[in-house]
Amino acid sequence: MNCQLFSRRDLVRIGSVSVAASLVPVELEVHAAPAKSRAQSVIFLWMAGGVTHIDSFDPKPAAPIEIRGVLGDIATRLPGTRFCETMPALAEIADQLALVRNFSHDSDDHLLSQVFTLSGRKVTQNQLFSEPNIGSLISYLQGPRNGLPGYIAVPGITRPGPPPHNLFVGGWLGSPHVPYCLGGLPDEPDFSVGTKLDDPPAEANESLTPQSLHLPADVPLARFSRRVELRDAIDQATRQLEKFDALRAAESRYQDALRLLSTPSIRGAFQIDDEPESVRARYGQTKIGGRCLMARRLVEAGARFVMVDYGYDPDYGNVWDNHNAPSQNHPPIQKMVFRGYHLAGMDRAFAALIDDLSTRGLLDSTLVVFLTEFGRTPRINPQGGRDHWGKAGSIFFTGGGTRVGQVIGETDHHAAAPKGPGYSPADVAATIYAALGIDHRHVVRDILDRPRPILDEGQVIPELFA
Repeated sequence: MNCQLFSRRDLVRIGSVSVAASLVPVELEVHAAPAKSRAQSVIFLWMAGGVTHIDSFDPKPAAPIEIRGVLGDIATRLPGTRFCETMPALAEIADQLALVRNFSHDSDDHLLSQVFTLSGRKVTQNQLFSEPNIGSLISYLQGPRNGLPGYIAVPGITRPGPPPHNLFVGGWLGSPHVPYCLGGLPDEPDFSVGTKLDDPPAEANESLTPQSLHLPADVPLARFSRRVELRDAIDQATRQLEKFDALRAAESRYQDALRLLSTPSIRGAFQIDDEPESVRARYGQTKIGGRCLMARRLVEAGARFVMVDYGYDPDYGNVWDNHNAPSQNHPPIQKMVFRGYHLAGMDRAFAALIDDLSTRGLLDSTLVVFLTEFGRTPRINPQGGRDHWGKAGSIFFTGGGTRVGQVIGETDHHAAAPKGPGYSPADVAATIYAALGIDHRHVVRDILDRPRPILDEGQVIPELFA
């Protein structure tokens, strides 16, 4: 049946059986290239806003001061590789990273670049919500595991703008494949407005326990189960309602919550306060530290794809988007980087996460990817900030069978562009899929039964699996 011949009203009349059938992958073969793929889980370190590459992983000490600024560079565990002085913890474990310094694409626009990086698909302004996130496709193809949703966002509150946009979407896979967001809906999604402290504290004790895990005091689990039976009966009578996609989304979220509620071991994965104080301190008593620690706990409990979402914040504003415009209430970028909620906190949290995964024997089976939508301009602007720069940026991979202890690509003497070809968000997405044994060239069916390639373009980054 070709669902393109039917309207949404027709699809509702046909019923849920046809809709479910339309979500079966077409000609999908797992365990495609690379042959060495052995990742079972992904931690997607999503730093939305554009992390400065020059002031972190790609310093240029020989460049003029208007390019390099006043920050120094430091040695790393990789001979001949130097990081900016802002990255001391990651410099100590650089031999466990595959650093990509030629991350590059052709857009300086936040929204277009973020969608490209979240999905691996280039879009126009009219397609911001049409393409599924990488995590959504992985959830769709490989499903939930061990009672945990297939795609979890910690906390999933980033809303770039203005006005704010929710880019954590299932796209043409439908609402059931949006991430399970631990933060729910933000009270005020536009984090660029409102009064911010001049120097807000980095320390935070953020609650990341999903609200769905809190039953009202008068509803014991046994009574809740009876309500489930009643709701299932009611569902049979509501399947034909016109807004079937919203219903299916609600049903998916409801089933996720039910699984979490009814499985004590899974509920325990969200209890970050159970961690020893020494472990919590290693990650840092910060929002990014807590989110990285929660990601480790979820992967340890069996989660398949976990996004650590950090970049647009009600306390800090647009953390990484450091133009130093008057409305941002930021100091110059090369002072900002030392704040505990900026690069200093990221460095500590990422290093602790990688070390913790390694110590627990989880790193070999967990692909960890640090991503941001682009770098920042090589030249520091007159306000002391750096602006959007899609031509060059730095990201890294580790774990999941990747070949670490290397730097892939390089930029010119101003960190303005790659020397030679760069790797795009499409290439990064293809690489993530490949690490899980998914061939990005295969086709799946969308919610309207249309065949769709997993990616329209992109290649696996070959150096990572050589």
